[in-house]
Amino acid sequence: MAYVKGYDFVKARSPEHLPHFYLVMATIRMLLVLTVVGIYVLLTENRADTIHFALACVTLYVVMMVVTLSLRH
Repeated sequence: MAYVKGYDFVKARSPEHLPHFYLVMATIRMLLVLTVVGIYVLLTENRADTIHFALACVTLYVVMMVVTLSLRH
């Protein structure tokens, strides 16, 4: 939601900054995913659950990137 609203805002006001906006949002998303996975790894003792959770997060991240790129580019 923040990406779509921010994209529209930047596009309307200063479209030359769209590449910077995209890079910042991609970095924030990646850091959020890594933070969530890292916290789960630290708090979980079951290795199999940790691997499944990490794979699910990475899969969802990749799908989100594909959808984002196909909708806005």
